[in-house]
Amino acid sequence: MKKTLIEEQKDTLLETLKTRFEKNMERHEGLEWAAIQERLEAEPSKLWTLNEMEATEGEPDVVKYDAEKDVYVFYDCSKESPKGRRSLCYDREALEGRKKHPPRSSAMDVAQEMGVNMLTEEQYRELQQLGNFDLKTSTWIETPEKIRKLGGAIFCDYRFDHLFVYHNGADSYYGSRGFRGSLEV
Repeated sequence: MKKTLIEEQKDTLLETLKTRFEKNMERHEGLEWAAIQERLEAEPSKLWTLNEMEATEGEPDVVKYDAEKDVYVFYDCSKESPKGRRSLCYDREALEGRKKHPPRSSAMDVAQEMGVNMLTEEQYRELQQLGNFDLKTSTWIETPEKIRKLGGAIFCDYRFDHLFVYHNGADSYYGSRGFRGSLEV
C-alpha cells in the first residue's frame, strides 16, 4: 500500500495542522510553522501518518523540537483518548489469547499500521504538562517488557487533578480506553 496523500488531502491536512498549531502556541513556544511544514512536505509518508492520526480523531500537534535528533515531535493532543482507537486490547499476543469476545484489533497493531509509536510513560507525563487530557477516558502506554511478560499492560489517565498510571491484563479492552501516538518528523 502506497502511504501518500493526494494533493487535496495534503492541502487540507496541512491547513488543519497549521490552524491547530496557531491555536495552541503554548505547546510549542519558539517554533515556526513554516519550518515544520517544509519538513512535512519533504516526507510524504509522515503526512500520511499524520492524516491517519487525524482521521482517528487524535488531533496531532507539534509538542517539541528535539535538537539532538533534529526532529519535530507530534503527539495526539485530543482532550480524550482518540475515538477511532478505542476498544483495543494491548498487543497481538493478548488479542490471539483472548478466546471469548475478542476486540477488533490491538493497540500495538493499529499503531504499527498507522506508523506511530505509542506514548511512553515519560511522554504521557510530558503531554499532561501541556494541558489536562483523558479526564473521562484512559490511554494504553508502552509497557515495559517485564510487566508484559507477566501478562500485564499499563495505561494512564488524569483524575482528581492527578496523573494515574495503572495496570490491567493486556487482553482487556474498554470503550473508553484507546492509545495516543507519537511521530517524529
